[in-house]
Amino acid sequence: MNRGPGENGLRWIADAYNTSFTLTLSEGLSPYELLRNVGAEEHRIVPLTRSAACDLLLRDVEDHISDLDFLDWEDAAAVTRLTNGGFLPAPPDSIVRAGSVAGWAYALEEFSCRTGPYIAALSRRGRAFAVHRNAKGMSRVDYGLHGEAVTSFEPGLPHLANDAPAEVALGFVHRGDEVGDVAFLRFLEGELGIFLPWEQTEAELPAAAFTDSASG
Repeated sequence: MNRGPGENGLRWIADAYNTSFTLTLSEGLSPYELLRNVGAEEHRIVPLTRSAACDLLLRDVEDHISDLDFLDWEDAAAVTRLTNGGFLPAPPDSIVRAGSVAGWAYALEEFSCRTGPYIAALSRRGRAFAVHRNAKGMSRVDYGLHGEAVTSFEPGLPHLANDAPAEVALGFVHRGDEVGDVAFLRFLEGELGIFLPWEQTEAELPAAAFTDSASG
């Protein structure tokens, strides 16, 4: 099995997305169902690589689209797809890219946390998790089960939860020898047995743009 940065199933995300990230896992959903459940319209979903999504998020509205390395700006159909999807002309607040692995839909966001507030909807077929780290290094986990939001907590201080303590809801205890979000990603690896290939997450995935996200 080809592995990405590091020999771990999910923990590599905390290094590869070291400024800010959100990883969402939704049991039993397809990538398109995940995106629809956080407010995307299917006809506005566009396949994007991670680097293309970053280019779109970080560009200035005054920049000409010819500055986007991934886009042939003379390709009118491609420009129209991105414009109709909300990726152009102004940079969106967030871009959510979704894929599937081992019976789960996953989503990755750079900088934002669009998915967290939708944890109940994302758990309608089982379990759902959203692991977010913001640009200040603060992290949060949202957990839902069978259409209900169960708990939200900081993985470095899992006993300080909005609802059920993490140990009660999930059996997660932070031992203090790792950063909280890394420790929780390790916990998910063991509990769910998921290995998310780095190469898959860098390639084109269905992506949706949003201008009203809760960002980190």
